[in-house]
Order: sequence, then structure tokens, then C-alpha cells
Amino acid sequence: MAHKRRCEEHTNHEAWAIPYGDLITLLLAFFVVMYAVSVVDAGKYRVLSNSLVEAFGSQIPLEPIQIGDPSLASNLAADNVKRLLVPIENATSPTDVAIENSLEAVDNAERARILKEVKEMSQEIESSLGGLINDDKIQVTRKAYWLEITINSSLLFSSGSATLEAAAKPALESVAAILAKRDARIHVEGHTDNLPIKNPIYPSNWELSSGRAATVVSLFAQNGVNPERMVAIGYAEFQPVTNNDSENGRAQNRRVSIIVLPAPLQVSSETKIEPERLRSDYYEPDVGQIR
Repeated sequence: MAHKRRCEEHTNHEAWAIPYGDLITLLLAFFVVMYAVSVVDAGKYRVLSNSLVEAFGSQIPLEPIQIGDPSLASNLAADNVKRLLVPIENATSPTDVAIENSLEAVDNAERARILKEVKEMSQEIESSLGGLINDDKIQVTRKAYWLEITINSSLLFSSGSATLEAAAKPALESVAAILAKRDARIHVEGHTDNLPIKNPIYPSNWELSSGRAATVVSLFAQNGVNPERMVAIGYAEFQPVTNNDSENGRAQNRRVSIIVLPAPLQVSSETKIEPERLRSDYYEPDVGQIR
């Protein structure tokens, strides 16, 4: 009886690819899960944060709040600073860092004096103009080394005019009385919306914004502010705070900003004095980097 010839089994030399593929798939799934776990959803975090704050009997802040006075990001919070679970937005602006760099030669006592002076000015202005601030006609922004007072143009001027409204003078005179006591530099910036203007007095928004800034500077000078420390700047419509697509946006862009900066340092006669720097000089074009 003839024996059947046994078929020779062939060894599969590529069998390793199957477990290897499974391993790669598992690793991919593992890293996807790790990435998903590591990404924090801001909305869910806020809900969790508010729930925990409420559970421990604290009032839930409606907005992120700042603890203490504005300071540079390099200054670590002290151990006795109260900490909340609500995220705190306290980013340091390039202006803060640039002014800090320009004050490197100042001793600690002078540095503390500047910080105290900015804080006191902010408190005095907020107290004096509390009603207008509550009505959102004036915004006061306090940083570590400088102060910005933004006034809506509707409070100061009629449309197409750089003549101060009578009702606006008491508010500006109150600000001038506070600034006149301080040894600080003051930059008054005029801003308009993008609607064109053309009349015999103001051929364009450049003249209008510059005229409005000069009007405020003139009033300050009449009320005791040192003219040698003031600058009037017109930006026309080219530095808006929001878009000009709506009437509300255009109204926000029509404004006068009063920037209060530290007084220039005392220098010897042999030291080269640099030209007055504007707030915008602290930024590199397009990239927002400090010069």
C-alpha cells in the first residue's frame, strides 16, 4: 500500500508582524488616553472649582480676580497670600517689563516709592471718579509701574469737535489736581473711529485725535500739571481697541487715554539723555516683543 506523502509545512517568517502591530496599536491607544487626560477643559475646571469653593463655604467669584497689588511675574507670591481655586489672570504686560528694565539703576527705596505712588494715584482717581467709572465712561487700569485712565470721547467732546464739553471739565480737573501733586510723566493719547472726517478745521482723523489730546493737555497745564512732563499724541483710527463694524465698537474706539509713567531718572550732565519714549515704544512691531 502506497504511503501518502506528508506535505511539508512552511514556516511563516513574518508572524512577528502580528504581535508587533498589536503592540503599536496598544501604545497609540495608551498615548491618546494620556493626552486626553492631560488636556484640561477650562469650562469643566471652572465648574469643579466653583463647586469646591461653594462646598467649603466661600463665595463664588463671578470673574477671575487679582490678589493684592499688580506686580511683576518674576515676583513669587508670599506664603501668606490667600489662594483660591478660581484661576487668576495676572499676566505681565511688555510695558511693565520694559519699564522695570529701564529702572534697573534705581535702588529699592525709589522702586518702592514708585509702586506706592502709582497705587495712591489709582486709589485717589477711583475715589474721585467713582460714579463715572461705575457708568463705564472712564476705565482706570493700574499696572506695577504705570497707570492708564481711558475716557470715552462722548463724555468729553461732541462729534467732530475737539472743544471740551462743559460737563466734562470737572472730571478732568479732578484728575489734574491729583496728577499735579505727582512727579510723573503724562502721555495723553487721542483715538478716533474709522469714519472719515473732512472740514476746514480737521481735514482728517489725525488732526482730530491730535487736537483732542492737545485740548486735554492744555486743561491739565491750566490746572497745575507741569507742562514739561506732558506729551499730546494723536493716533487717529489706527490703534482701535475693538473693530469698527458696529456703532458700539466705534464708540469704544473714540477715546482719550491718559498714561501716567514714572518720572525720568536723575542723570548727570555727562549722561546722554534719550528722547522721551512712548508707551508703544516698548513693543517690537508685529511681534509684541520688548525692545
